[in-house]
Amino acid sequence: MRRIALFLLTLCLAVPAFAERKQSFGDLDVHYSAFNSSFLQPDIAAAAGLTRSKSQGVLNVAVLKAGKASAAQVSGQVKNLLGQVTPLSFKQVTEGEAIYYLAQFPLGSREMLSFTLNVQSAGGQPYTFSFDQEVFPDE
Repeated sequence: MRRIALFLLTLCLAVPAFAERKQSFGDLDVHYSAFNSSFLQPDIAAAAGLTRSKSQGVLNVAVLKAGKASAAQVSGQVKNLLGQVTPLSFKQVTEGEAIYYLAQFPLGSREMLSFTLNVQSAGGQPYTFSFDQEVFPDE
Protein backbone atom coordinates (compact mmCIF):
# COMPACT_ATOMS: atom_id res chain seq x y z
CA MET A 1 0.00 0.00 0.00
CA ARG A 2 2.93 2.32 0.68
CA ARG A 3 4.05 1.91 -2.96
CA ILE A 4 0.61 2.99 -4.13
CA ALA A 5 0.68 6.17 -2.07
CA LEU A 6 4.18 7.01 -3.21
CA PHE A 7 3.31 6.36 -6.86
CA LEU A 8 0.11 8.43 -6.72
CA LEU A 9 1.84 11.28 -4.91
CA THR A 10 4.55 11.23 -7.55
CA LEU A 11 1.95 11.37 -10.32
CA CYS A 12 0.14 14.20 -8.60
CA LEU A 13 3.22 16.31 -7.97
CA ALA A 14 5.49 15.35 -10.90
CA VAL A 15 4.15 17.87 -13.36
CA PRO A 16 6.19 20.22 -15.53
CA ALA A 17 6.99 23.47 -13.73
CA PHE A 18 5.08 25.53 -16.28
CA ALA A 19 1.85 23.68 -15.56
CA GLU A 20 1.66 23.05 -11.83
CA ARG A 21 -1.67 21.37 -11.21
CA LYS A 22 -2.66 23.05 -7.97
CA GLN A 23 -5.49 25.27 -6.84
CA SER A 24 -5.04 27.29 -3.63
CA PHE A 25 -7.70 28.66 -1.32
CA GLY A 26 -5.93 30.43 1.56
CA ASP A 27 -4.01 27.74 3.47
CA LEU A 28 -5.79 24.95 1.55
CA ASP A 29 -3.96 23.54 -1.49
CA VAL A 30 -5.65 21.09 -3.84
CA HIS A 31 -3.22 19.14 -6.06
CA TYR A 32 -4.72 17.18 -8.94
CA SER A 33 -3.64 15.01 -11.83
CA ALA A 34 -5.60 13.24 -14.58
CA PHE A 35 -4.03 10.39 -16.52
CA ASN A 36 -4.84 7.22 -18.45
CA SER A 37 -5.38 4.22 -16.16
CA SER A 38 -3.24 2.03 -18.43
CA PHE A 39 -0.22 3.99 -17.13
CA LEU A 40 -0.65 2.20 -13.79
CA GLN A 41 1.13 -1.08 -13.14
CA PRO A 42 -1.42 -3.93 -12.78
CA ASP A 43 -0.57 -4.62 -9.12
CA ILE A 44 -0.85 -0.94 -8.17
CA ALA A 45 -4.20 -0.55 -9.96
CA ALA A 46 -5.55 -3.69 -8.28
CA ALA A 47 -4.40 -2.59 -4.83
CA ALA A 48 -6.09 0.80 -5.30
CA GLY A 49 -9.28 -0.81 -6.65
CA LEU A 50 -8.88 0.84 -10.04
CA THR A 51 -9.67 -0.63 -13.45
CA ARG A 52 -6.79 -0.59 -15.92
CA SER A 53 -8.19 0.08 -19.37
CA LYS A 54 -7.35 1.92 -22.57
CA SER A 55 -10.68 3.69 -22.22
CA GLN A 56 -10.53 4.69 -18.53
CA GLY A 57 -8.82 7.70 -16.98
CA VAL A 58 -7.96 8.37 -13.34
CA LEU A 59 -8.24 11.65 -11.48
CA ASN A 60 -6.01 11.86 -8.41
CA VAL A 61 -6.69 14.64 -5.88
CA ALA A 62 -4.67 15.46 -2.75
CA VAL A 63 -5.83 18.11 -0.27
CA LEU A 64 -3.26 19.83 1.92
CA LYS A 65 -4.12 22.24 4.71
CA ALA A 66 -1.17 24.32 5.91
CA GLY A 67 1.11 21.87 4.09
CA LYS A 68 -0.26 18.70 5.73
CA ALA A 69 -2.58 16.08 4.26
CA SER A 70 -6.18 16.85 5.14
CA ALA A 71 -9.30 14.73 4.99
CA ALA A 72 -11.91 16.28 2.75
CA GLN A 73 -15.11 15.67 0.89
CA VAL A 74 -14.32 15.61 -2.81
CA SER A 75 -16.90 15.39 -5.58
CA GLY A 76 -17.12 16.55 -9.14
CA GLN A 77 -17.89 15.86 -12.75
CA VAL A 78 -16.20 15.68 -16.12
CA LYS A 79 -17.72 17.02 -19.33
CA ASN A 80 -16.64 16.34 -22.91
CA LEU A 81 -16.92 18.75 -25.84
CA LEU A 82 -20.31 17.27 -26.79
CA GLY A 83 -21.63 18.36 -23.39
CA GLN A 84 -21.91 14.82 -22.02
CA VAL A 85 -21.46 14.96 -18.25
CA THR A 86 -20.12 12.10 -16.13
CA PRO A 87 -20.25 12.40 -12.34
CA LEU A 88 -17.00 11.51 -10.58
CA SER A 89 -17.18 9.08 -7.68
CA PHE A 90 -14.11 9.50 -5.47
CA LYS A 91 -12.68 6.91 -3.12
CA GLN A 92 -10.35 7.88 -0.30
CA VAL A 93 -6.95 6.18 -0.04
CA THR A 94 -5.05 6.65 3.21
CA GLU A 95 -1.45 5.56 3.66
CA GLY A 96 0.23 6.73 6.85
CA GLU A 97 -0.18 10.50 6.86
CA ALA A 98 -0.96 10.70 3.13
CA ILE A 99 -4.57 11.00 1.95
CA TYR A 100 -5.63 10.80 -1.72
CA TYR A 101 -8.93 10.81 -3.53
CA LEU A 102 -9.26 8.76 -6.73
CA ALA A 103 -11.99 8.69 -9.36
CA GLN A 104 -12.18 7.04 -12.76
CA PHE A 105 -13.74 8.52 -15.86
CA PRO A 106 -14.33 7.31 -19.44
CA LEU A 107 -11.95 8.12 -22.29
CA GLY A 108 -13.45 7.91 -25.76
CA SER A 109 -10.96 9.50 -28.09
CA ARG A 110 -8.35 12.21 -28.04
CA GLU A 111 -10.32 15.14 -26.68
CA MET A 112 -10.41 18.07 -24.31
CA LEU A 113 -12.27 17.33 -21.09
CA SER A 114 -13.56 19.90 -18.62
CA PHE A 115 -13.39 18.89 -14.95
CA THR A 116 -15.29 20.60 -12.13
CA LEU A 117 -14.26 19.71 -8.58
CA ASN A 118 -15.92 20.48 -5.25
CA VAL A 119 -13.63 20.25 -2.23
CA GLN A 120 -14.43 20.80 1.43
CA SER A 121 -11.86 20.05 4.10
CA ALA A 122 -13.11 18.83 7.48
CA GLY A 123 -14.97 21.73 9.11
CA GLY A 124 -13.92 24.08 6.31
CA GLN A 125 -15.58 26.13 3.67
CA PRO A 126 -16.55 24.41 0.39
CA TYR A 127 -14.65 25.42 -2.75
CA THR A 128 -15.35 24.74 -6.40
CA PHE A 129 -12.95 25.07 -9.32
CA SER A 130 -12.66 23.86 -12.89
CA PHE A 131 -9.85 22.90 -15.22
CA ASP A 132 -9.52 21.57 -18.75
CA GLN A 133 -7.21 18.79 -19.81
CA GLU A 134 -6.57 17.11 -23.13
CA VAL A 135 -6.62 13.33 -22.80
CA PHE A 136 -5.24 10.61 -25.04
CA PRO A 137 -6.67 7.10 -24.80
CA ASP A 138 -4.06 4.37 -25.03
CA GLU A 139 -4.29 2.82 -28.48
